Amino acid sequence: MSINSSTAAPTVLFKWKSVVKKTTRFVCQNCGNVTARWAGKCEACGEWNTIVEEEAPSTAPQSTGGKGGSKIQFVGLDGVPETSFRLKSGIAELDRVCGGGLIAGSVLLIGGDPGIGKSTLLLQVTAALSAVCNAKGAPVRCVYISGEESVDQVRLRAARLGLAKAKVELASAMNIRDIVATLDTGEAPDVVVIDSIQTMYIDTLDSAPGTVGQVRACGNELIRLAKRRGFALFLVGHVTKEGALAGPRVLEHMVDAVLYFEGDRGHHFRILRSVKNRFGATDEIGVFEMTEKGLAEVPNPSALFLAERRGNVTGSCVYAGIEGSRPMLVEIQALVAPAGTSPRRAVVGWDSSRLNMILAVLEARCGLPMSSKDIYLNVAGGMRITEPSADLAVAAALLSSVSQIPVPADAVIFGEVGLSGEIRAVPQPDLRLKEAAKLGFSRALIPPRRVNKKSAKESDTVLKVTEIGHLKTLMELFGLTEKA
Repeated sequence: MSINSSTAAPTVLFKWKSVVKKTTRFVCQNCGNVTARWAGKCEACGEWNTIVEEEAPSTAPQSTGGKGGSKIQFVGLDGVPETSFRLKSGIAELDRVCGGGLIAGSVLLIGGDPGIGKSTLLLQVTAALSAVCNAKGAPVRCVYISGEESVDQVRLRAARLGLAKAKVELASAMNIRDIVATLDTGEAPDVVVIDSIQTMYIDTLDSAPGTVGQVRACGNELIRLAKRRGFALFLVGHVTKEGALAGPRVLEHMVDAVLYFEGDRGHHFRILRSVKNRFGATDEIGVFEMTEKGLAEVPNPSALFLAERRGNVTGSCVYAGIEGSRPMLVEIQALVAPAGTSPRRAVVGWDSSRLNMILAVLEARCGLPMSSKDIYLNVAGGMRITEPSADLAVAAALLSSVSQIPVPADAVIFGEVGLSGEIRAVPQPDLRLKEAAKLGFSRALIPPRRVNKKSAKESDTVLKVTEIGHLKTLMELFGLTEKA
């Protein structure tokens, strides 16, 4: 008997299934660094416990090859911009930081510590803007979208601030798809506030709100919509424990302005500082005072910072600085005390490494023993100074505390200290002296001037100016001599 092998059906023993394995990646939630495996510490930023596993994109980026695109039209630089109109809010301190007002289609990112007053400030801003007119002469339409609070909670804050009757459109939402669909329908608003970007999410991404992917995607969608529809967009951003904006750093590159709302909870002063601005000066500041009725403007912060100052006190002096385009006078306090087993260094409102440099120069170049002392330095009023021109004022406060000889109450001090003990010139000395003379000061300790002799003579007629070229000269003013 023969078997016809051609008609026999094949027997299938196994059926293999193609299994597609999901690829994941590990992303740092602080800096956005991507790694192939989890680690407790991020190698890029050095933060601990910030790496989270996320699903990697399903498709890899492919080259377009120049297909399917449309031709780009190029224009010259001599055209008239359509967004030259600046919308003034009526809050002068905010307009100063923004460069004179809001530009249509601009995106501003505001960060600050929890409870510092970001939501309060933006609620007051939208209420003030709703009472003015835009470039077309129509009332400004303001939209406030909160992802952290309900509508009733925002209404309670508005009632407490006396803004309940302001014509502000309020909503509570977190889905970017719904927000974009709403803002892209009908007439576009003039100002939109998103509070905050870390609470927003896109439902197409498999990650929680606040992660690097969500913040990047949500920010990109909102910025594209603001540029296309032409409304000014405020984005509230959370900060890390170090004070930097949380989320990917690319968000700061995408926006037009980055504003930090600073202040000490123990003080009632609040400072709005611009660290990036495409439409104005950077490092500009606006000063506010936290009151029961919200944030109040401080038109003359120097007088307010010096209001509680006492004269003829050792370890205290007045520093004349520049914040953006505004001269600012603040009090610097220093205390040098005998140390125990281990000397302590405590700094509030200034760079601690800068203080260590001044102490090293005083000991190495001037022969003043400072390494065995407890050093305490404070910038009164909750102000934070970043200028190196405060070096000479800090040195004067330290020498005053050591010698127990007070700095003259009618004197202002500014200047940069070099590593050899020399006093270097600083920018805009005439503006600093003019502000000091306006507030009633009659003396100034400054670095040697080499240019603009005309303005120097004018300053000398108002103030008695003493030029200091080295820290040893400053020590002689306090009766201190170099010790071998």
